[in-house]
Formats: sequence, structure tokens, C-alpha cells
Amino acid sequence: MGFFSWVVLGLIAGALAKWIMPGKDDGGFIITILLGVAGAFVGGYLGSLVGIGSVGDLSIVSILTATVGAFLLLFLYRQFKKTGG
Repeated sequence: MGFFSWVVLGLIAGALAKWIMPGKDDGGFIITILLGVAGAFVGGYLGSLVGIGSVGDLSIVSILTATVGAFLLLFLYRQFKKTGG
């Protein structure tokens, strides 16, 4: 999957993670996009490690694993911001 596909997948994952876990973030849409793209990589990597899917295709499984990764990063980001980091 090319870089542009990862960005698109990250946008989808970021939007889904934000929908699942709404709230105000300091960076707004930009932070959500960045966390979504990073979550796509994290989720894809973790998904491939446990055998759920591969990082080379754009499918429902890829979207779900990327969303889980984005959700995890969004959660960690909020915890970090809450503690004053």
C-alpha cells in the first residue's frame, strides 16, 4: 500500500476513533489526522503481528486495525495531556 493510501486510511481511522471517543483535543482536526495516520501504522503493524491482517491491503480489516491503533493513540494522547505532559 502506498503512502497516499496510508494517509487516506489514517483519515478514516482518525475520524472513526474520534467518533468512538469524542471530546475536545488541543490540536483539533490536525491532531486527529496525525493520530489517525500514526494509528494506521501502529494498528497495521500490531494486526500483522497477531495475524489479523496484513499492512499491504486496503480492506475492512485494515480499517478496523488502523482505527484500533488510532483509538489507542488518541487515548494515550489524552492521558498524557491530562497529567500535564
